[in-house]
Amino acid sequence: MMNQRSAKLGILMLDTRFPRIPGDVGNRATWSFPVEFAIVKGASPQAIVCEDATSFTRAFVGEGQRLIREGCTGLATTCGFLSLVRAQLARELGVPVAASALEQAAQIKALLPAERKVGVLTISKESLSDAHLNAAGVPADTHVVGVEGTEFARSILGDLETLNINLARVELVAAARKLVAEAPETGAILLECTNMVPYAAEIQSATGLPVFSIYSYLNWFHESLVPSRFAQP
Repeated sequence: MMNQRSAKLGILMLDTRFPRIPGDVGNRATWSFPVEFAIVKGASPQAIVCEDATSFTRAFVGEGQRLIREGCTGLATTCGFLSLVRAQLARELGVPVAASALEQAAQIKALLPAERKVGVLTISKESLSDAHLNAAGVPADTHVVGVEGTEFARSILGDLETLNINLARVELVAAARKLVAEAPETGAILLECTNMVPYAAEIQSATGLPVFSIYSYLNWFHESLVPSRFAQP
């Protein structure tokens, strides 16, 4: 078993109290490899999603520097809305940064048949601006569905200490079905919100479409930081 200090992937966490269940990026049990966490004080879900994420850039840089000193060679964050600060974090920290699940959009589109498109599920369509999408390289014609008004969104954005997991599952499956109904050309679903990962399997089962998330992104990213070793004949 690797010691936690040997972690190469550092994850910059929002300052939260909501339950981080298995599958959530902020739960160590989610990962099959060691990760190192750093909490960015004051960076609440409300502040990052609904207010000005860029005002916390210096705080993210500071915690990122600490993770690098502890041996991390790549960094990630726990909110898709942080696409706005990825370029500056990478520039100032000098290591690769995977700030948002949305950054997979162009690669996913390249996998699909020409007539198919990527669809995005987000915690807040109202707050997900063109600037967020452009910074992540999301195609301009991408269909986006938000989950505003759900108990899932209320728990995460309100940073509540409780989360109705079964209801969240129902709500997110319903949102995914809405996405496909509104945009039948959808060939893959991309989960902007890192807290949606625990429900990805149900979303895939309900829609029959591949589902990408921060989980798929960071597993791919980590493989580059610590390539697998294979027994040689």
